[in-house]
Amino acid sequence: MGTGIIILAAGNSSRMGKPKQLMTYLGRTFLDIVTMEALETKCAPVIVVLGAHAEEIAAQQHQQQEHISHIVNKSWQQGMSSSIIAGLSEAIKTDPKVDNIILTVADQVFIKSAVLESLILKQQSSGKGIVASSYSDTLGTPALFNKKYFEALLSLQGENGAKSLIKLYNEDVDAIDFELGHVDIDTEQDYKHLIQSQ
Repeated sequence: MGTGIIILAAGNSSRMGKPKQLMTYLGRTFLDIVTMEALETKCAPVIVVLGAHAEEIAAQQHQQQEHISHIVNKSWQQGMSSSIIAGLSEAIKTDPKVDNIILTVADQVFIKSAVLESLILKQQSSGKGIVASSYSDTLGTPALFNKKYFEALLSLQGENGAKSLIKLYNEDVDAIDFELGHVDIDTEQDYKHLIQSQ
């Protein structure tokens, strides 16, 4: 069972006013933190979907990342769904036999490879088609989708992200605990809190 990882990093960080993918925590950019944890797993392919500020972000990505494919979603303004479609299309092209895809985002700075691996283990033990992360009374990313949901992912539109499918197919969903998953950095205030807590 091959599992790929798609890191969604195409947003323009409108509430932050600058590309949050390049903001730093403990000496690494947010995007580097996520990509390096993804590389710690045995998952392949690992695909980073860029959009807004793509050139600037790609130029600053960590040098050792030849194991990662960077693609640019030129339709990023059409919402999260367009990045999911771009990433999944690339993953299927790279490895047509990929069985599962993990969708994750670039601003969950407490992501660990163990969280990503837990999704795979939970899917294997439960047999469920979707395994999401549980935090703050919600289910969200990172989330694993079996290939039987690839068609549904490729049919998403607008701001509809993976969460809409987690709700739609809730009888086929299991979850893992990712306590710090609720920490995503959207505003300057969020960032200040993060830096003060380190």
